[in-house]
Amino acid sequence: MGRIICAGLGPGDPDLISVRSDRAIRAGRHIAYFRKAGRQGQARRIVEGMLAPGAVEHAMEYPVTTEIPFDSPDYNRALATFYDDWTERLAALVTAGQEVVVLCEGDPFFYGSFMHLYVRLKDRVPVEVIPGIPGMVGCWNATGQPITWGDDVLTVLMGTLPEDELTRHMQGSDALAIMKTGRNLPRVRRALAAAGRLQDAVLIERGTMPGQRVQPLAEVKGDDCPYFAIVLVHGHGRRPVAGGEE
Repeated sequence: MGRIICAGLGPGDPDLISVRSDRAIRAGRHIAYFRKAGRQGQARRIVEGMLAPGAVEHAMEYPVTTEIPFDSPDYNRALATFYDDWTERLAALVTAGQEVVVLCEGDPFFYGSFMHLYVRLKDRVPVEVIPGIPGMVGCWNATGQPITWGDDVLTVLMGTLPEDELTRHMQGSDALAIMKTGRNLPRVRRALAAAGRLQDAVLIERGTMPGQRVQPLAEVKGDDCPYFAIVLVHGHGRRPVAGGEE
């Protein structure tokens, strides 16, 4: 029997892939990755030029992305069938003695799509997961300032949450990382304004990748943004200062 290796790719810059993931990717003979139909896919783009000659690529194309609401039964049913199907395909390769490297942006266990395959595969075939730098880490480094200080509490939020829930969490935390912005950006902006945090918010698009852009959210024109975008609010907590502690 072979095995599955999920290689965390980090925030987007190929130079931020770990040595361990780099080694697994370059040695892989079967490379699987998620992508939207008709697109190259961000994971595949990150490893361009790294794959071994003759490596077999398995593009796992999502049946839906934003075409229907994520909380609808049809959406859940389509994705469940998709993950079930690819579980069987990957398990068949492993049972036949193949090693399959699955690419995953960021860290596989931090909101990664691979988690849905992992829970289906882990009791059937050998699975190894290689950690990666989460995308939000690359984004707050792109701002050039620490995301947290001292006793600051950092809250990670999904832009898909109801607006009142977003506002409540934003009011009760020192630092914020808001993911899944995209078409949810208007809701995120309104919630930040209601929480009194809009003027402190920063939008980072394509962090660590070509075309990276960092700008105050209050100055952003329009209501939409790329999929690879995160809104951050930095903490300003306790730190050593001249004459004692803050």
